[in-house]
Amino acid sequence: MLRKLFLLLIMLGSFQAWSQVTTSAIQGTVKNTNGEPLAGAEIKVTHEPTGTVTGVVSQFNGSFNIPNLRVGGPYTVEIKYLGYKPVKLKDIYLQLGKTYRIDVKMEESSESLDQVVIDAKKDNTFDSERTGAQTNIDNRTIRALPSISRSAADYYRLEPSASNGSFAGRNDQFNNFSLDGSIFNNPFGLDAATPGGQSNAQPVSLDAIDQIQVAVAPYDVTLSGFTGASVNAVTKSGTNQFHGTIFGFFRNQNMTGKVNLEGTKLRPELKQNQYGFSYGGPIIKNKLFFFTNYEVDNRSDLGSVYIAARPGVSGGNVSRVQAADLDEVAALLKSIGYDPGPYQGYTHYTYSDKALLKLDWNAFKGTRVTFTYNNLHAWKDNNAHPEAIKHRGPDKTVLQFYKSGYRIHNNIDSYLLEVNSNFNQGKISNKFQVGYTHFDDYRTPFSEPAPVINIVKDGQMYIVAGHEPFSIHNKLDQKVYQFTDNVNYYMGDHTITGGISFEKFKFWNQFNLFGYGFDIFQEFTMDQFRDSIASGYWTERFNYARYADSVGNWNITKLDVGQLGVYLQDKWEINDRFKLTVGLRVDKPLFFNTKKYIEEKIEQAGNDYIAEQVTWYDENGNPVKLSARDLPTNVMLFSPRVGFNWDVHGDQTLQVRGGSGIFTGRLPFVWIGNHVANVGRWYFTPIAKDFKFPQVWRTNVGVDKKFENGYIVSADIAFTKDINGMMVRNYGLKPPSGTLNSQVDKRAVYTANDHALMPDYGIPADAYVFTNTKLGHAFNFTAKVEKAFENNLRASLAYSFLDSYDVNSIEAEITGDAWMRNPALGNVNKDRLSHSLYGDRHRFVGYALKYWNYGQDNKWTTTLAAYYEVARGGRFSYTYAGDINGDGSPLNDLIYIPTEDE
Repeated sequence: MLRKLFLLLIMLGSFQAWSQVTTSAIQGTVKNTNGEPLAGAEIKVTHEPTGTVTGVVSQFNGSFNIPNLRVGGPYTVEIKYLGYKPVKLKDIYLQLGKTYRIDVKMEESSESLDQVVIDAKKDNTFDSERTGAQTNIDNRTIRALPSISRSAADYYRLEPSASNGSFAGRNDQFNNFSLDGSIFNNPFGLDAATPGGQSNAQPVSLDAIDQIQVAVAPYDVTLSGFTGASVNAVTKSGTNQFHGTIFGFFRNQNMTGKVNLEGTKLRPELKQNQYGFSYGGPIIKNKLFFFTNYEVDNRSDLGSVYIAARPGVSGGNVSRVQAADLDEVAALLKSIGYDPGPYQGYTHYTYSDKALLKLDWNAFKGTRVTFTYNNLHAWKDNNAHPEAIKHRGPDKTVLQFYKSGYRIHNNIDSYLLEVNSNFNQGKISNKFQVGYTHFDDYRTPFSEPAPVINIVKDGQMYIVAGHEPFSIHNKLDQKVYQFTDNVNYYMGDHTITGGISFEKFKFWNQFNLFGYGFDIFQEFTMDQFRDSIASGYWTERFNYARYADSVGNWNITKLDVGQLGVYLQDKWEINDRFKLTVGLRVDKPLFFNTKKYIEEKIEQAGNDYIAEQVTWYDENGNPVKLSARDLPTNVMLFSPRVGFNWDVHGDQTLQVRGGSGIFTGRLPFVWIGNHVANVGRWYFTPIAKDFKFPQVWRTNVGVDKKFENGYIVSADIAFTKDINGMMVRNYGLKPPSGTLNSQVDKRAVYTANDHALMPDYGIPADAYVFTNTKLGHAFNFTAKVEKAFENNLRASLAYSFLDSYDVNSIEAEITGDAWMRNPALGNVNKDRLSHSLYGDRHRFVGYALKYWNYGQDNKWTTTLAAYYEVARGGRFSYTYAGDINGDGSPLNDLIYIPTEDE
């Protein structure tokens, strides 16, 4: 009965999202010495650490496929055929997402039945499944290479096109991160692309990770959810032997480099302790296994390296803000009952603990069941947001008090069930996944209820005090439901894959930027601040903040979104040297109850919902109508792909590969959340009715060459073109009709007649509209040379050249900020290409590692490893500190640089 229930579970139409790879495979052919296929040969694969045995028989053309195998090894493969000498291959290690190729020619036997034993160790660069650019990081590399942060991100960077979490010049929010094949992004997209990123926490201990794969151009249609890269990590599993680790790491400021601030070299206070353990083994030998891991990370840092200016104090870390002014502001606030805290020398703390439990069960022949539970509890102290709406530092121009900061909490509980099955002597395989992840993120401000206090000097921000504006009852609850089923059918030279994936995201977001009033927009000089204290203004503002906090009535935004995908693919092995992959994926965005939530927001807005009464204007100045009720049309998004792999000589010494296709990603859902939350007259952030989820067309060609001396040289060329790129327009603006009154800078400026108007108040109205553009593109060239030497030395050096352009790099989660912070000239709503903020134009990355085995039976190992990186090309813009062109943004006006003649 149990077996029947499992078979029913496996074969039902299914639901997780984006079937990321968690296993490996062995594939090949069995022929005689004349090259004739041997149909019906018995192939037995044994995973030595667990004793797991998988058996298939060769098909009519001598081919065989053994999918859904654990990564790692060693494996032993035994091949038998009546009348031929048995063949045994040993010491086979499998890499994540790669297919290990075995082509055997069996010798006829006479009276001798001696087995042919082959040492099957080989390089993993040459893989018939590989088409596009990808980087695989095995467990030895993970264990050997240095990692100061003990983060998986320290290994993603081995991909040549990587740069601070982005790949191939794309915003890091457009990557798809997965753990054991399950979505493991930060789906709402606040601040960081990965879970726990807001608190600088690693969601999984590095000690629990077995292998990592970064794929920039995989033409397998089962992989989706990204326009940057697919980054997948698989965790360790238990074996028939008990294994455990205990570890601890410590560092302080004396173990770090100095910070150079305008010639002043500093070592800010730092103390960090990381410790934990892992343990795994058999529960039932050859049948049921466990692996568990736990880690704690505790850290303290100086909250700010900048100090106030005072007589006798100098250095690159001295701010222009006078200590006397800060002391006076603190004294004045204390006089009305509010202590803002210190403004320098304070400490920030960071903490996380994480746990993982994994069970692997060889349920019955051909079926393996895996259950994984992952937990994270993390928090981090932060200063007030440095940029959003206003510049707050702390830096050379502005300082803030300690109580203007906050503590961010990131908590995660994740559950995943995976069932891998092989049927009908290996002719059919199935992979089923179902998962649930709960993210609980919230802030605890350092301040009691209080207004925001902005003090300016010389027209620029100077001192910040009071409550952190974005942390007023700021909470985010995210629930992710995932479900996937993939079926592979092996038909001789063809492998047919069909599948369905479903994902649903439920968000509950409490964000109350104006919960204590609109003081975030107010600015006071020191004289004005003194006068406002004396007049009782700030006493009233503090009383209002306390009253608002006691009443509650906090703003809550709900959002339900998802995506359904179906796909079909054929991997055709045209001959022993050439493999062609052709597939089609279709994804459909889903919005569930989102329209209902929008209506609730419109009802709450009452007379402040004026969007449908305003005449708005598109980028060409044509009148358009907008409505918060208009969600994007959930049209189907098609992703056809084709890839190839050509083993030129048939001996895996020269490999040409490549492909072309469309990749459909997802976006940070906070951008859709903005559509739901902001329907009022003062802040309207709709998504265009014809908006489509991100899509790019990517084409690449690569070559791998292995030389007789063991060196392997690889090169890839890739071109990416936006189909549905991201940008924001302000439909509250017509094209500019004025010209700047300057002798040399004659840029276009917006006049009073160039704004949409509120029908009742007659003042300018803004509509920050999320929409698409097709103009973005990127070119990427990478080259790599690597070698595994005979003396246990391995080295690799890679170079990447990247030329990436976009219309809007979208460096913000707030829609209005994404528009305001995008450098502009002329008509700010026109598609105008510029260099992307993401990616390095030139980047070298390399590593070398060597290990020594010694002691009795070589049980002891010492490893020495080094990592090298140099990069150039980080982009930035010089802009005026003010609204030069009258478009309403003080952040986007590029500085005019006179020519030599001027």
